[in-house]
Amino acid sequence: MQGVLNGFAVIAVVIGVGYLIGRKGYLGDGGRDVLTKLAFHVATPALLFTMLARADLSVILSPSLLVTALSTLAVAGVFVSVAVVRGWGVGRTTIGALCSSYVNSGNLGIPIAVYVLGNASLVAPVLLFQQIAVTPVALTILDLAEASGTRQSWWRRVLTPLRNPIAIGALSGVVVSATGWTVPAPVFDPLKLIANMSVPMILIAFGISLCGSAWPGGPGRDRVPVLLSSVLKSVGQPAVSWALASFVFGLSGARLLDVVVTSALPAAQNLFTYASRYGVGERLARESILLSTMGSVPVLVVVAALLG
Repeated sequence: MQGVLNGFAVIAVVIGVGYLIGRKGYLGDGGRDVLTKLAFHVATPALLFTMLARADLSVILSPSLLVTALSTLAVAGVFVSVAVVRGWGVGRTTIGALCSSYVNSGNLGIPIAVYVLGNASLVAPVLLFQQIAVTPVALTILDLAEASGTRQSWWRRVLTPLRNPIAIGALSGVVVSATGWTVPAPVFDPLKLIANMSVPMILIAFGISLCGSAWPGGPGRDRVPVLLSSVLKSVGQPAVSWALASFVFGLSGARLLDVVVTSALPAAQNLFTYASRYGVGERLARESILLSTMGSVPVLVVVAALLG
């Protein structure tokens, strides 16, 4: 319980600071856009590189990874299926699918793993899976959708993932870790300093975006996608993870708790950064993150009580 509350309290305070900055207008009309672009193009790529460059990639080869991957595909697939029928478009569908399945494994998952599960490394499989597989694929889809109205050669489309700063940061970190190369301190330390800006910058930009926003899930074209993605994230994904872990992979006890708690984490705030960068599904991302964050509190408490 303490870990859940501590993790959410830290995020709430920083988002609140961003909201106050937005209300006071300290950064001007373009402040949120500047923070978003700086986080997307500089800070977050540095964060992913420094994180993955020293990661133990062997941790992803576990039943936890398979449960994470299958539950992610399942709930994202449900959202995509509904979106195709309703005609929500590629960009909004991609953002909504991410909000339905992409957990906040970093700035919220780590403290909760420490206080609830007793080991921060337990979020490593989902963290690496999201950064190595989910993020590059999703951003490539968004890049291609953004360029769909322009004429591009086939080779530029093939190389799209290698031109995205988020994908470059993550894949570069994986290469460094896989080769066992140690990045020299004069190079790594400045990158680490820049990386430290990413999470607070994202949260502050998210807080600024809340100024003047309506209550999440209110009337509008995004109401159904918001509610669908929030339910899938808060209830659907942990339920699917529990079923897979229990009946398919035979996990029990602490290992079952680890998988379900990780899946019950809310949608990550950096999804709003992606939506803002591509100018698509911003309200969908903002409101889905808010609702899934609020909904995950009672879900995590119940999961910890039943399986802990």
